[in-house]
Amino acid sequence: MRVLALLLTICGLAAGQVRYEDILNSPGKNWLTYAGSYNGWRHSPLDQITPRNAGSLVPKWVYRVPNSVRLQTSPVVYDGVMYVTDTNAVYALDARSGRLIWSYVDGRAEESGPNRGPAILGDRIYFTTSDNYLTALDRRSGGVLFSKKFARVEDGVTSTSAPFAVKDMVIVGSAGGDYGVRGFLAAMSAETGEEIWRTYTVPARGEPGSETWGDLIEWGGAATWLSGTFDPDLDTLYWTTGNPWPDFNASVRPGDNLYSCSLLALDPETGKMKWYFQFTPHDTHDWDAQSWPMLVDLEWEGKPRKLVLHANRNGFFYILDRETGEFLRATKLTDSVDWATGIDKNGRPILVPGKDPTIDGNWVCPSVKGATNWMGQTFHPDTGLLYVLTLEQCGWFTTSEQEPLPMNNFPGGGATEEGGQVILRAIDPKTGERAWEYPMTGFGRMWTGTVSTKTGVLFSGDDAGQLIALEARTGRHLWNFNMGELSTASPVIYEVDGKQHVAIASATAIFAFGLFEPVEPMDLPNIKTRK
Repeated sequence: MRVLALLLTICGLAAGQVRYEDILNSPGKNWLTYAGSYNGWRHSPLDQITPRNAGSLVPKWVYRVPNSVRLQTSPVVYDGVMYVTDTNAVYALDARSGRLIWSYVDGRAEESGPNRGPAILGDRIYFTTSDNYLTALDRRSGGVLFSKKFARVEDGVTSTSAPFAVKDMVIVGSAGGDYGVRGFLAAMSAETGEEIWRTYTVPARGEPGSETWGDLIEWGGAATWLSGTFDPDLDTLYWTTGNPWPDFNASVRPGDNLYSCSLLALDPETGKMKWYFQFTPHDTHDWDAQSWPMLVDLEWEGKPRKLVLHANRNGFFYILDRETGEFLRATKLTDSVDWATGIDKNGRPILVPGKDPTIDGNWVCPSVKGATNWMGQTFHPDTGLLYVLTLEQCGWFTTSEQEPLPMNNFPGGGATEEGGQVILRAIDPKTGERAWEYPMTGFGRMWTGTVSTKTGVLFSGDDAGQLIALEARTGRHLWNFNMGELSTASPVIYEVDGKQHVAIASATAIFAFGLFEPVEPMDLPNIKTRK
């Protein structure tokens, strides 16, 4: 393991600790969680960048992350310091200039894979390694405070999600559901890294829900590879789960396969499940529910109501009561949905026969990538709209007669996708209708996300390696900048030295943008030249 510290004096490094109360009140000048706030909105109250001046945005700095090829990190920013992650590594950058302050690389870890970002609490930066260690670093120096193992790679489990700091705990998830594992969430002490509770997303034999599985229940999948959201008033943690295993061979797992493809509402103190809602029972198309559970308070049927908005990979947009999990409504998220004609009054899909994978293959919409996926979404409280990147794409799904072997990289078949187009859509949650949409050029391959400002500017990556700015109310194009490579991460907004910035990870670098500032001309001495 290696720590590289530069001798820089950064005011932010001497500032106070990040308290739980600070995260409750974020975002502001800082960006303290993966989504900026516990409710998951990816919305900033900063107001310097507006629809009128967004066209004058310019790059302020670029930091090339060493050895990176596909960054998926969402930066955390606190008092002028930005913290970003790559596989088994953390980098602390001066948010003013992009200059490296310190870096930490875990040279011990033998596994590799994506890392979607860090968490911050107190004077500590937390991140998970691909081989399942929760590591706490001193945010001022990058020094290791603890590194605690919470799962075994030998069991097929890896870690890709950003940890989630809430109260005095750090919540970690599990990845590897496509290979046959038993998914879980675990709460670790922010102080010591010791485990406080663990909740499995596939029940053990004899537990409620186990009757919805067959003989392979111990390896049922339902991984938890995306961070969650949190309602402090209801004291409830919301977390989505992945697909059941084997992905495409459902004959060996009869039943609904609880609690895969679901949204779980948990008590953060104990991990006990308060309620669940399953979006895709008995999933046969690898349609994880790994998409943000957005927490909003809106008027519903004439009365204020606490809601969860969820754009699902299966092609439908859901609204639930977040106190009870009651299903309220579902509408089509994309046009190309042919596996179900709709969602019934109980929240279950109305299936179209003959759409499961077969030996010869079946053409199904959406594709295995899903109508949307883990990319960040935005809710703007002033427009009242949800902004979500969607994919209009179909694909071939096949199953296999091969005997399923857990922890052996065997999904029970396969899937391919063809063509397709990414479309950024603004959805009115009150009606489920689209307020506007912005079609992307490109090849349907982007995995970036969105963020918005109080003034009504919406930022997103596009499908051609550009960061774009749109007017949030209308979808009108305001600005774009070509980063030269595909983005696979979501942008964030922060303020440093009184100036607002937008930052995003491309495949190999962190880009930061701000408004253009004219430079005063310098008085140059007269220089005589030889004849």
